[in-house]
Amino acid sequence: MNREYLVTSKPNYDAICFHAQQCAEKYLKGYMFHRNIPFAKIHDLPKLLKDVLSSEPDFSKLEDGAIILTSLAVEIRYPGMRAIKIDAKRAIKNCTLFRTQFRSAFSLPDER
Repeated sequence: MNREYLVTSKPNYDAICFHAQQCAEKYLKGYMFHRNIPFAKIHDLPKLLKDVLSSEPDFSKLEDGAIILTSLAVEIRYPGMRAIKIDAKRAIKNCTLFRTQFRSAFSLPDER
């Protein structure tokens, strides 16, 4: 995922944004499942994160990233909307923050 924005011929920035959001969502929902925190079948990261913050206030540092990732993944689905390289870089950056935070919460190494 993090190499697609380096493609010089027809890079798929939309896919980067979508998959970055999905990755963050899976880490968040996996954590919620592990902690027995019920969650809806939604893709709205800020709403999902809000349900975790009461028990994990340290995750508040992910709030801005949750907003960015959700917005990038949703907006590109509308006709005429396309992600650009800077969007892809922002998506990867914020997905990496989620990944690092949740791998640490699960005591998993942050290998890449």
